[in-house]
Amino acid sequence: MKAITFDQFGSTDVLKIGEVPEPVLRPHDLMVRTRAAGVNRADLTHRRGGYGWPDFGDSTIMGLEIAGDVIAVGEQVEGYAVGDRVMGIVGGGAYAEVSRIDYRMAMPIPAGLDYIQAAAITEVFVTAHEALIHLGKLQPGETVLIHAGAGGVGGAAVQLAHASGATVLTTAKASAHAIVHKLGADHAIDYETQDFAEVVAQRTDNRGVDVILDFIGAPYFERNVNSLNFGGRLVQIGIMGGVENAKIPLDRVLYRHLQIVGTVMKSRTQEVKHAMSRRFRERWLAHFVQDGLSPVIDSVYPLAEAGAAQKRMEDGLNVGKIVLVTGAD
Repeated sequence: MKAITFDQFGSTDVLKIGEVPEPVLRPHDLMVRTRAAGVNRADLTHRRGGYGWPDFGDSTIMGLEIAGDVIAVGEQVEGYAVGDRVMGIVGGGAYAEVSRIDYRMAMPIPAGLDYIQAAAITEVFVTAHEALIHLGKLQPGETVLIHAGAGGVGGAAVQLAHASGATVLTTAKASAHAIVHKLGADHAIDYETQDFAEVVAQRTDNRGVDVILDFIGAPYFERNVNSLNFGGRLVQIGIMGGVENAKIPLDRVLYRHLQIVGTVMKSRTQEVKHAMSRRFRERWLAHFVQDGLSPVIDSVYPLAEAGAAQKRMEDGLNVGKIVLVTGAD
């Protein structure tokens, strides 16, 4: 089968397409003819060497998100058969014409969605649900601030927060404000020209928001804490802006009874990942298409152009998900 490989860490130029053996089917696996694969920031970290070498998760091939057709099932698989259309999160191996997935991480592709849309759902929506609903305990009627609302996870979070009955504030470039409003944001903040903490104070009469979902890290940390209402929850799911010099206003944490939670799916055990996928599937899968939930697709690239796809993400040009298509027959 064809797959994206690389023999050294570095820039997108190290990515090559070539022939590799198909994965071996295990008892709990589905073997999937990959039609599309989502591109995620973890893929960039893998390429640069952030996860070490050569053992990366479940495969030395990169990629965490697939959509395709089941072509074989393991002996302990329940609920799936050859020919089923499935999508889900894999432990590596998505950048290939054939991939394997633990059936407990898979879910059926809702009717009305194509493979490209399906490949853009699971990583971002499972992460968003876990952060906002399971850990952030967002409730109807509460107010949430979602940073990077035009990104993959951010856009999914805006949709889920809106569907949950929350008032949604989000940060995004001015050029993306129309998109985040379409996703369900009640107010968009231009992070290039506005201080989000000042806007939150104005919009909430200085009460603050109930939940904040943040990908940035240290540059936003103090202002995030100061923007929380009594009993507020800050869920940290990224550190794109770094970790150095993060100031913690401990008096605010103490007297406002705040909660600060960090989460990264990649470092969770398989059992926890199974539970995360199950929670999302049970709560939201039926809401796609008919109730308006939908992935935001930025662009689509052939598998052979994985380097160009990652470069687009690396340069911060994407609004929504970047997807690779294999062209597999």
